[in-house]
Amino acid sequence: MEAAIDIKEYYQKYFPMVLRRCRSILSGEEDALDAAQDVFIKLIRGRGRLKGDYPSSLLYTMATNTALNRLRWKKRRREADHEEGEDFWGRIDRSYEHTDAKLLVEDLLSVESETTRTICFMYHWDTMTLEEIGAALGMSISGVRKRLLSFQKRARARMERGIENE
Repeated sequence: MEAAIDIKEYYQKYFPMVLRRCRSILSGEEDALDAAQDVFIKLIRGRGRLKGDYPSSLLYTMATNTALNRLRWKKRRREADHEEGEDFWGRIDRSYEHTDAKLLVEDLLSVESETTRTICFMYHWDTMTLEEIGAALGMSISGVRKRLLSFQKRARARMERGIENE
């Protein structure tokens, strides 16, 4: 019989890692704290279906997905606010290059699987090695490499199509 997940122990041991991950994706401390708390709420809700085999990998992936979902939600909210005529421009970063780059990355990752998004963030944002990513996600190095190369190919193709359509 499998041992039950001890949420309190996981919280004490892994909350700092989860919070760091959320901070690395989200811009505000409050957003990062909320997202980190959401990860543990999801863990509590799903604990009957979860195994404690690789808790750090599970929580890292949950933190990544929770933070990315929060970014998407904020983007949709900004777009809705803009459509309603609120002071949209006063609340966002006005550096166009930064904003364009964030939107491009978000668009490119929006069609990818959760695993591919996680691998991309771990590799490009967290600058983890293929070996580290493979160990964290329980994947082979060649599997991680294949996902990154496939994403790169799809991203280039989408960007080229986007440029041609402008």
